[in-house]
Amino acid sequence: MRERRPAVLSVPPMPPRSTPAAALLAWYDRHARDLPWRAPRGVTPDPYAVWLSEVMLQQTTVAAVGPYFRRFLERWPDVRVLAAAPDEEIMREWAGLGYYSRARNLVACARILAERGGFPSDEAGLRELPGVGPYTAAAIAAIAFDRRAVVVDGNVERVVSRLFAIDTPLPLAKPEIRARADELTPEKRAGDFAQAMMDLGATICTPKKPACVLCPLAERCLARKSGAPESWPRRAPKSARLERRGAAFVAIRGDDAVLLRTRPPKGLLGGMTEFPGTEWSSDFDSARALDAAPLALAWKAASGEVEHVFTHFALKLTVFVGRAPKSCAAPEGARWALLAGLPGEALPSLMRKVARQAGFDLPARPRT
Repeated sequence: MRERRPAVLSVPPMPPRSTPAAALLAWYDRHARDLPWRAPRGVTPDPYAVWLSEVMLQQTTVAAVGPYFRRFLERWPDVRVLAAAPDEEIMREWAGLGYYSRARNLVACARILAERGGFPSDEAGLRELPGVGPYTAAAIAAIAFDRRAVVVDGNVERVVSRLFAIDTPLPLAKPEIRARADELTPEKRAGDFAQAMMDLGATICTPKKPACVLCPLAERCLARKSGAPESWPRRAPKSARLERRGAAFVAIRGDDAVLLRTRPPKGLLGGMTEFPGTEWSSDFDSARALDAAPLALAWKAASGEVEHVFTHFALKLTVFVGRAPKSCAAPEGARWALLAGLPGEALPSLMRKVARQAGFDLPARPRT
């Protein structure tokens, strides 16, 4: 007699566990930030707006970019209009946003795009454009054209570092972080996923005191399980920032005009307006500063110094103020500009500090 075997019951398969991308996109659908350059759900993004915002957001905060983005879009609503604008007007609108090579690249890129008739939709084509690096190309491809692209900015680096508890310090960890971000990026809704990662880093997975209890990826996060998520990403020790010094000369003519000049188009603060000054160096000799004065005036040093921090060095400027007669001509390479029009000049933040140190009540850039 054959032994009876128990009937094999048909067990339905377990539902697949939600992926990190699915969990994050569900969170994003409910909590996405309302930003002026983002298209509403269901509306095709404008590549021009995406490109403009991404260029402005390089090394700049969302809060700082908002007013500039609105003004640019109001004055130059598409890439052809921007391409036709004079360089000096664009630089004037950019003044105060910093990293001025971005503005020069913006102009060059707009003119190439206008000539070509639009934006390429793939990363390779986008990377051929001036000022468009790997991150910006990936962001435009994903957000504007819904291409699958791996978008990694500072916020994404922090999220991924914590999610996988990556112990390699930055910047050495960048290839590993990108590889992990590639694993997470879905085939569909890549643009939404990229923006969701940015939003998560900006609002939940913040550098200090991350709100892990609100995070849609909390159960998967190894840094959270460690009990000290804020200790990621790991960072290599910073080297001491170099310090440079120099002097700036604010000449005021009898008709309330001030002496200005335009910096060379390339290099630091290229194409921006400045008060004449000395070179900035680590061995600046303040006792000989007046040797570089643009005019032979009775210069008087303003009290205190102007301090400004660039990416690779800190700068301290002594500001000298001098009075010139109405008949005084501008030296070669400089020009006189009415003091009343100074707020509209393409003065970078550093030169606005110099103006205030000289006693001018120069308003900040308007926020709209």
